[in-house]
Amino acid sequence: MPYSLDFRQKVITFVENCGMITEATHKFGIERASIYRWLSRPKFKILS
Repeated sequence: MPYSLDFRQKVITFVENCGMITEATHKFGIERASIYRWLSRPKFKILS
């Protein structure tokens, strides 16, 4: 089952603030590859 967008954003925010992917893997129980994949994706902006 894919991770929710809220969960992904929570992990990304943690990594951006903390800067430690290894710590995020332990805290959230996910693989490093998932975090690297999420960080490599372009950020989308809502156009009004």
